Amino acid sequence: MRQSSSPSEAGLFDAIGAHGAVRDEVSDSAWLAALLEVETALAYAHAAAGTIPSEHAEAIEAACDPARLDVAEIGRAAASAGNPVLPLLEALRAALPGDMAVSVHFGATTQDVLDTAGMLVAHRALAVVLGDLAEAREAAARLAREHADTPMAGRTLLQRAEPVTFGFVADVWRECLREAADRLAHVRDERLALQFGGAVGTQPAVPGLAARLGLAEPAM
Repeated sequence: MRQSSSPSEAGLFDAIGAHGAVRDEVSDSAWLAALLEVETALAYAHAAAGTIPSEHAEAIEAACDPARLDVAEIGRAAASAGNPVLPLLEALRAALPGDMAVSVHFGATTQDVLDTAGMLVAHRALAVVLGDLAEAREAAARLAREHADTPMAGRTLLQRAEPVTFGFVADVWRECLREAADRLAHVRDERLALQFGGAVGTQPAVPGLAARLGLAEPAM
């Protein structure tokens, strides 16, 4: 019978699947920070549009301090709610006077906030991945320069073929890494867009919200 691991026990593939700094960017704390950032940006966007008072936005920003919230408690409450946004909203509203609490999450759905936070998490994780790719690309370029005249056997279907240089092989690696980085940068900058469409996807986004979060504007 398979033994279940405790919550504090590291998973067998954890270090492989989220190696290095990426692990921090996709952690529970990173997700909580992203959710709070969305709620704060939403409040300020509404304040700029005149739909909520500016002092409400300032109070919401103060309430959205991650240090004031218990990640584990929100996680436990999320089990019955189906997502962490609902218990998070309860905690934020409980921290504010009634007249200000009504401005929290104004005009948004749970899915708007959860999906937009996901875009922020992905955006930041990709920044780390792109940094790793840049280092790997430079390492491959260095090998290409140092071994421009180092001969080695070429291969075709794992069989020996005409000779090549190791520098040539390393330069192929460099070019593949460049292409991968270019595509990921395009995804990060152009495809990770604000997710704000209301209950059925037809609601227009709050003006300025995407810019406040550093995300692309939605296509629709």
